[in-house]
Amino acid sequence: MADVKRLPGAFEHHWSWQLQGACRTVDTSVFFHPTNERGAAAVRRDQAAKSVCARCPVLLECRRYALEVREPYGVWGGLTEDERHALLARRRGRSRTAA
Repeated sequence: MADVKRLPGAFEHHWSWQLQGACRTVDTSVFFHPTNERGAAAVRRDQAAKSVCARCPVLLECRRYALEVREPYGVWGGLTEDERHALLARRRGRSRTAA
């Protein structure tokens, strides 16, 4: 579950970027895997989602949102769940070594 304490609030300007998302006209099943999806099917679905993200004008806003709220499911901002998790882990590692 997303950490709702990290959500930016009810102010429209925090959310308006979503109206420009390339994903708005694509079936959500492209971005969220069905239960037990594995292997080649998962890779194909992730690649299809990332191709939508690649042409999205709000890719960075979407990615920033997903990382800030620790979005646990789906492809957001061109990153899979595992890619976001790994990126956040690297960031935590760098912040610990910088301290």
